[in-house]
Amino acid sequence: MELEKIKELIEMMKANDPSELEIVDGQTRVMLKRGAGEQAMPQVVAMPSVVTAPVAGLGMVPAEQVKESDGPSEEQEANAVEIVSPIVGTFYLTPSPNADPFVEVGASVEENTVVCIIEAMKVMNEIKSEIKGTIKKILVSNGQSVEYGEPLFQVEPE
Repeated sequence: MELEKIKELIEMMKANDPSELEIVDGQTRVMLKRGAGEQAMPQVVAMPSVVTAPVAGLGMVPAEQVKESDGPSEEQEANAVEIVSPIVGTFYLTPSPNADPFVEVGASVEENTVVCIIEAMKVMNEIKSEIKGTIKKILVSNGQSVEYGEPLFQVEPE
């Protein structure tokens, strides 16, 4: 089984949160498991040998483990709070190609305001603000690929 296929399976697990996934393809068996509070460990088995590789990023990471910068970057507003990507995928600022954006610079947002969509494995995931304030900067472009923990917006809290 190709490494890209395994990466797709991992992304599917992140997006849909199953606890276990097993795929058998001829002589190859891939089993992905996730336990409570521990990282999943994919196992690729090509009969008769076993190859095991840890994969970072499976599962939800507590907020306190997300890397924070030592201070505001040169582009970051002094008191701005960043909304970061909770998943790997493609960032969309609009619900469809011809629609208005969810938010624009200067827009007021509430804790449950949808600010964008991130597509992962053909699943559209609504991303909510989780903070009340005003959008100061949009840090990524429509259609851009984003990583887990990547800053998407800067919000000035109220």
